[in-house]
Amino acid sequence: MSTKQTRRRFNAEFKVKVVLEALKERSTLAELSLKYEVSQVMISRWKSEFLEAAPVVFQKGKSDDSKALEAANERLFTEIGRQKVEIDFLKKVYAKLGK
Repeated sequence: MSTKQTRRRFNAEFKVKVVLEALKERSTLAELSLKYEVSQVMISRWKSEFLEAAPVVFQKGKSDDSKALEAANERLFTEIGRQKVEIDFLKKVYAKLGK
């Protein structure tokens, strides 16, 4: 009888916890690997990803994605406002017709 081993998934909080501990360099990768039951290679990979993404935290201004999202939200709110005015108008006309 063979049992299929499924791949474990780690949430972002766990990864950050492990990476921050690795960055402190109070423990070796081998010790962290045993402590958190994660391979040394995985810890190194997470650490690299974390360090590559770190400059984003300190960027000034808004990213292109957030600007695009704000523009899309503005268009949607404008459309909602226009539709509300139309609906209110139609309700008044409908009421005047006595229906």
